[in-house]
Amino acid sequence: MARGRRIPGPAKQQMGNNQKSGVLYTFFAYFLWGLFPIYWKMIEQVPAIEILAHRIFWSFIFMIILLAFLRKMGDLKTSIKEGVRHPRTPLLLLLASVLVSGNWFIYIWAVNNGHVIETSMGYYINPLVSILLGMVFLKEKLNRWQCLAFLLAACGVAIQTFSYGHIPWIAIGLALTFGFYGLVKKKVDIDAFIGLTFETFFVMPVALLYLLVIQVKGTASFATVSPGLTVLLIGTGVVTAIPLICFAQGARSISLTMIGFFQYLTPTMTLIMGIAFFKEPFTHVQLLSFAFIWLALIVFSVSGFLPKKKFHVEEVA
Repeated sequence: MARGRRIPGPAKQQMGNNQKSGVLYTFFAYFLWGLFPIYWKMIEQVPAIEILAHRIFWSFIFMIILLAFLRKMGDLKTSIKEGVRHPRTPLLLLLASVLVSGNWFIYIWAVNNGHVIETSMGYYINPLVSILLGMVFLKEKLNRWQCLAFLLAACGVAIQTFSYGHIPWIAIGLALTFGFYGLVKKKVDIDAFIGLTFETFFVMPVALLYLLVIQVKGTASFATVSPGLTVLLIGTGVVTAIPLICFAQGARSISLTMIGFFQYLTPTMTLIMGIAFFKEPFTHVQLLSFAFIWLALIVFSVSGFLPKKKFHVEEVA
């Protein structure tokens, strides 16, 4: 009988160490994302659009410094040359930069205007939105349980809509922008550090122009209100890049299943913060709505172990 190939002891130990570090990196990334509302609340006196501009500009500066430190500037130059010859990748990264900038703006505005709980809903339903986008655009097949999960989440959103008389645009906007961002990134094969540098570069000129205009007009918060606020605005670039870097490092060493498990840490932390620290109301209707979404996530999480009758979009002849 043929035996499976045995992994040498040192190699097996190295794989175990890589997985442990991957778990720590990924957990740290999602934990930091979960703390984001605290950071944005610290600078809530600054308009959301100005915070976004600083976040884009200082993220780009930080990434350039980081690439120089990691000696990846040569890789950046090579990617630029490749982009000139094959413009498809730069165009996709441009689209990705617009989508992630929109996501950042919605999130910052929502947190600083008392909608932390709704941002939590957005990131809870994001995995299910990504599933739907994969089904529609990539012809990925879903089993019956995954379809049920999507319908349950849709019921949760519908309950909020009918109860309050308006669609939860913040939650849907966050889920759609990040879902489409993930879809675009799936089409791009590029180093994570280089990709993030390009994404911030494409929107950086607009951000810088806006910051210069409000600085000249005297309406900017940067270097005019307090030294502490100025440091926090510069820090938006660091707090943006660090979790993304940790995620990029961690995702190399652990399974997608484990990543999927960790991704619920962020909205859970955000929900708890919204209720416990920011004292946002959490009504019975919201609880019912979240209950449907949580049930959807449970069904989705165990769907890989259940019978797999497929559903997919049929092409019309």
